[in-house]
Parts: sequence; structure tokens; C-alpha cells
Amino acid sequence: MGADGQQIGIVPISDALARARDLDLDLVEVAPQAQPPVARIMDYGKYKYERDIRQKEARKKQTRVDVKEIKFRPKIDPHDYATKKGHVVRFLTAGARVKVTIMFRGREMAHTELGRRILDRLVADLSEIAQVDSFPKLDGRNMVMVMAPSKRQAPKPQQAAAAPGPRARSERPPEAPAPAEPAAAEPALQPEPQQT
Repeated sequence: MGADGQQIGIVPISDALARARDLDLDLVEVAPQAQPPVARIMDYGKYKYERDIRQKEARKKQTRVDVKEIKFRPKIDPHDYATKKGHVVRFLTAGARVKVTIMFRGREMAHTELGRRILDRLVADLSEIAQVDSFPKLDGRNMVMVMAPSKRQAPKPQQAAAAPGPRARSERPPEAPAPAEPAAAEPALQPEPQQT
């Protein structure tokens, strides 16, 4: 092919090289498997530059899915469970997949159902924002499950300011005090008489 894209036909290599040299361009082989091989007259530096720009644009449009990992133990404390569940929620709302690992030690391997209960509880707690991507399976001394953000998940919440400034506090409407209910068990307090 010529520099402007028109078909030239079958020519000897020396003629193709001479044409490329006359136009101050490069002769590039584009289909070496074809019989005869197909070559093109082009500015190879410009072609490489445009190809790199196209690849960069394609990479920008790609969505990269991160996989975060969180580890639990079978005898986890309720407060620790709540803290780690909060981390899982944060990862899922950020759009990452979460690999949940239950680590067993020693004789805990005889009671893998404890780990399974924790994973089932986590799935039930996060059923609104996540779905199970890979069901729990035992991998050596670990039980592994992968969760992914659910498709029907609500949009991400906007990040609120850490602490409202003085202006933000003054613009809020004052909260009305709750109506006081009379206490039946306590006697009403009588005002003390003032001495003059």
C-alpha cells in the first residue's frame, strides 16, 4: 500500500524501498504470513506514537477491580466482628471485591463449622450490598470466600465533612425540645417560699 492508502500491487522489494525513500517514509511489513507478504509505506514513528495514545485511552476507560482481603478467626469477639464487618462494607461500597478468610489453628480444624457460621452470618448481614462471588471452601488451614458488590447496590454516599464549621452550625434550624411527659411516680416539686 502507498502512503495515502491506495493499493500499489505486487512490486519487488527494491522498488518498494525506493518509493518509500523518495517520500521520506518507512516501508513496514504489516502481514508477513501472507503470500506474497504485505508491506505499507508509512511514517513508522508517527504510527507508534498514535498507537501508544490509543492504548493509553483504552487503559483510561478500563475499570480495574481490586480484591481486598480481610481475615477472621473462628472465636472472634462480637466487637471485633463488627469492626471487621465495617471494613468489608467500606471495601464493597468502594467497588472492590473482598476475599474473606477464616484462619484455623490447631484443634480448631476439628470445628470448621464455627468458621462457616461466621461466613454465613457475614453474608446475611451484608445481603443488601453484596453477593457471594465464590462460595466458602476449605484451603488448607483457611476457609476462603469471595464477596462482590451487588448490582442493585445504591449509589455511593457523598463524603461528609469531618466536622462542621461554626457557620454550618449556626445555619441549622434549632431542634425543638421533646415534650416532657409527666412522671406519675414522682411527686411534683413545690417552689420554696422566698424570705424577705
